[in-house]
Amino acid sequence: MTVQRLGYGRVSTQDQNLEAQADALKKTGADKIFIEKITGTKASRPELDKLREQMRKGDTVVVTRLDRLGRSTKDLLGIASELEENGVELEVLEQNINTKTPEGRLFFTMVAAMAEFEHSLMVARTKDGLAAARARGRLGGRKPKLSEAQKKQVKKLYDERELTVREIAALFAITPPTVYRALEAD
Repeated sequence: MTVQRLGYGRVSTQDQNLEAQADALKKTGADKIFIEKITGTKASRPELDKLREQMRKGDTVVVTRLDRLGRSTKDLLGIASELEENGVELEVLEQNINTKTPEGRLFFTMVAAMAEFEHSLMVARTKDGLAAARARGRLGGRKPKLSEAQKKQVKKLYDERELTVREIAALFAITPPTVYRALEAD
């Protein structure tokens, strides 16, 4: 039976670049790498499921950071428990955690709790900031690409049928879908 190092990476809202994770996992000698392009808050993670199907007793799951594996202490501890039940070790590169040792297991639990605490604080700060902005009359979201006057110009050019949607979009430095949204807005 050959033991494997199975690398797992996942995109997050702050770090949309998976290449850095993949490179770090390759550098540590991961035999197989599973890259997820989905938020950690989703219950279904197909690449993590594939990793679970392939892991065997004696294998090591390698992640760059704990928050790549799960978003909450409960989720992380559930995954760690599953790995332990299957005789699979967990190695976290940036936090230097290795669950082969009692110290590593203790440190894993503490870091997972701190990661969840920090995430909760970030969510609370974001909600407070949005509430304060709403109280001042500001709404969230992107600023409109077109002013009301520009929307009227787009509609006029479209109705004249002398320019294509692409040409109208180019005139206003917007995309064709934005032209269509301006046409729908009334």
